[in-house]
Amino acid sequence: MYVFVLDQNRQPLDPCHPARARELLKSGRAAVFRRYPFTIVLKDREVEESVVHSHRIKIDPGSKTTGIAVVQEQTGRVTSAVEVTHRGQAIRDALLTRRALRRGRRNRKTRYRQPRFLNRTRREGWLPPSLESRIANLLTWVQRIRKFCPITAISQELVCFDTQALVDPEISGVEYQRGELFGFEVKEYLLAKWGRKCVYCNAENKPLEVEHIVAKSRGGTNRVSNLTLACHECNQAKGNQELSQFLAGKPDLLQRILAAAKSPLKDATVVNATRWELFRRLQQTGLPIEAGSGGRTKFNRKTRGMEKSHWADAACIGSSTPQQLLIKGVKPLLVVAKGHGRRQRCGTDKFGFPIRHAPRAKFFMGFGTGDIVKANIPTGKYKGTYTGRIAIRFAPRFKLTTGGKSFDVHPKYLRVIHKADGFAAC
Repeated sequence: MYVFVLDQNRQPLDPCHPARARELLKSGRAAVFRRYPFTIVLKDREVEESVVHSHRIKIDPGSKTTGIAVVQEQTGRVTSAVEVTHRGQAIRDALLTRRALRRGRRNRKTRYRQPRFLNRTRREGWLPPSLESRIANLLTWVQRIRKFCPITAISQELVCFDTQALVDPEISGVEYQRGELFGFEVKEYLLAKWGRKCVYCNAENKPLEVEHIVAKSRGGTNRVSNLTLACHECNQAKGNQELSQFLAGKPDLLQRILAAAKSPLKDATVVNATRWELFRRLQQTGLPIEAGSGGRTKFNRKTRGMEKSHWADAACIGSSTPQQLLIKGVKPLLVVAKGHGRRQRCGTDKFGFPIRHAPRAKFFMGFGTGDIVKANIPTGKYKGTYTGRIAIRFAPRFKLTTGGKSFDVHPKYLRVIHKADGFAAC
């Protein structure tokens, strides 16, 4: 992955090859500006003295993991890739726990109150915190990359399953939904719904075929609720048999398939609930935004012979995708959203009774929990040099975690190399 470069006035230049970055650092012409994403700052160069090319941020939003790719538009080179793992489910679980504790406390300590449902108003565009966090994660990384790279445009996968992607706008009737990308849209929907494996034998990493749960010869339709995925062998073995007949010896599998056939797509629902709000907020950046569908993304990835991954899908979004993408040596930065700590000052046991109280201050002696530090310990059992994350205590005795072990260290031996920013790199 290429290295972000800033000039002496902190203006973004074209990313450079890691070997070139090592030369600049070794010669003293550059210094490390940031660890994640790795960025250097040149001491003797201004943006007016350099040729700067336009780059495009491409975003593939996901329910659990979102792929981000930075593509140089003139050459088609993927200079950077990031995969952000969201914490929406953790936020939802925490809110449910808080609600249960508050409800129990109110029942114990207050008289009965008639429920009121219309005494709270929400702003336009309000989203639940678990969904809002996903948008906030993406906006954070878009703004962060814009500071380190000359970004001129944004591409976002806006529509997951667009069955009306057309080649000829003049066609009508049923052909209106049979554009060039129709097969890709339905197949992508089924892959997301059935976990990208054969529903009958759980085979993975092999070609899958669209299978009718109720065969068309028995009155089955082409509705997606009647479609699933099967490998070639299972598809041929089933033929036009009824599902109950084909799975007569596997009642558990039969019930699971029938239940999943009509079950909603939770992850797809999350993406659909946030896609337009993310699009509106990206518009506020002032950059031109291109929108693409999931079918177009898969079409681009297949025609360019790329393996599926979150960052690869991001690089293939939209019609702006170059005919040739240069992806040699690309290793995505794997990022996990961790949050910025908790507001809860009072800790409780599993029954909701207070057991501890945390101080309000979040910093001590210039350090904060989650900072990545370099420790130089001159003596003692843990003598040596370490790099890891710290958890502060309000005493000169911090907990350092590195290499799978944890121990206490005095802050005078620590030097911060990356401040906690709510994310952790894997």
